[in-house]
Amino acid sequence: MGIRVIILFLLNKIFIEVNSIKGVVVNKIQGYYYVDVENVKYECKLKGKLKFLNKKDNCVVGDNVFIENGVISEIYPRKNILYRPLVANLSKIVITFACKDPNFDINRFNLMLLNSFFYNVKPLVVINKIELLTDEELNIFKESLDFLKRLNIKVIYISTVKNTGIDLLEAELKNCISALGGPSGVGKSTIINLLQNDIVLETGETSKKTSRGRHTTKGTNLLNLNVGGYIIDTPGFSSLDIPPIESSSDLINLFEEFNDYKCKFNNCMHINEPQCGVKNALEKNEISKVRYDFYCYVFNNLKNERWNKYD
Repeated sequence: MGIRVIILFLLNKIFIEVNSIKGVVVNKIQGYYYVDVENVKYECKLKGKLKFLNKKDNCVVGDNVFIENGVISEIYPRKNILYRPLVANLSKIVITFACKDPNFDINRFNLMLLNSFFYNVKPLVVINKIELLTDEELNIFKESLDFLKRLNIKVIYISTVKNTGIDLLEAELKNCISALGGPSGVGKSTIINLLQNDIVLETGETSKKTSRGRHTTKGTNLLNLNVGGYIIDTPGFSSLDIPPIESSSDLINLFEEFNDYKCKFNNCMHINEPQCGVKNALEKNEISKVRYDFYCYVFNNLKNERWNKYD
């Protein structure tokens, strides 16, 4: 009898250990959470105590969780979270644009950079379709993004058609949780298909009428990369807005290149103030005019649309 009890105890212990494991939420569909544990997917429900009424961020893609017998019983603290799209614990945001077809949109590009800085996620810039440019055109394009060097942001130039630069991209994403976002039509789905084998995403061509891409992604999924780590295709990035920046000082802090210059006034907003170090640097071409113009655009937008409401 004693031996039987011991055996049952050991079997129960093994059952609990096998069914009590840590994993990462890779998808959510109609109240079910799909958790990846060493490349094995488990369909789980959320434990009642973790549910909060009308809260979409109870448990999201990218969350590190503890599951017991098909139930998520614990959600570990997040290092970051984005709300559009709703993903957590990102190592990098892969800001993906085409150099042509569709044409490069510098304002949308800067908006994505601003969001990555605001949510404290390291940006990695990927420029696709370089096969559409001549060597001279590509050099001119690269010069237009020279300001990124000042911000210590890496740029990888790729061609999915010629399989150029994909190995460099894989090296940057290895063992990371990364979100890939950008306008429609720049080749995001094709890039993801080259990086992983789990799911083949639908791809689409650029609309000839509008020169804009046709959006093909149906939802947010976290996919296993061939080199280790995960990639998330993030359709919400195609329609990003200015993030909820609360003050002018918070906005200035998101433009890191401004910090190297001193102004006469400590509360200088770098717009109309005299003896402004940032504007002086702009005149000397030490600060990118594209970046400064975008700063002014965001400042005026926030001042008129949001900050004035609290005056």
